[in-house]
Amino acid sequence: MKRWLPAPVLSAFLLVMWLLLARSVSVGQVLLGALLALWIPWVSMRLRPLQPRIRRPATIVRLTATVLLDIVRSCIAVSLIVLGGAHRRRNSGFMSIPLDLRDAHGLAVLSAIINSTPGTVWAELSEDRRLLMIHVLDLRDEQAWIATIKSRYEKPLMAIFE
Repeated sequence: MKRWLPAPVLSAFLLVMWLLLARSVSVGQVLLGALLALWIPWVSMRLRPLQPRIRRPATIVRLTATVLLDIVRSCIAVSLIVLGGAHRRRNSGFMSIPLDLRDAHGLAVLSAIINSTPGTVWAELSEDRRLLMIHVLDLRDEQAWIATIKSRYEKPLMAIFE
């Protein structure tokens, strides 16, 4: 089964995305989407030498909700900073966060979360993967940022991937 369907979650995601982009659930679109959803993971199997092991799938739903809420909040906060004048823009800077997360897939997801949240950018990961440097648009309290990233993102990602 694994040979013919190497990534069932990816296949399901690709099918849903195809149908959303096509904005149709006609028989032809479902068949074409299913064909692509089966073929793309099968063809790209060799490009993914490390297969993720997802430990707690329910945590993915909670993490997704948390990230979406944080993105909305961050959009509002960044808008207020940008529209608030020069005095509101004086607090940007780089900071380092110690990491406990070691899984490559978890780090990739953490990178996507940080980069998709307005006002934060992943800048560098140390060679030993123990220290993450990010740039924050509104850096007032480094300890609050460290606590937020570790509790809201890193801890759930460790539960999912490690």
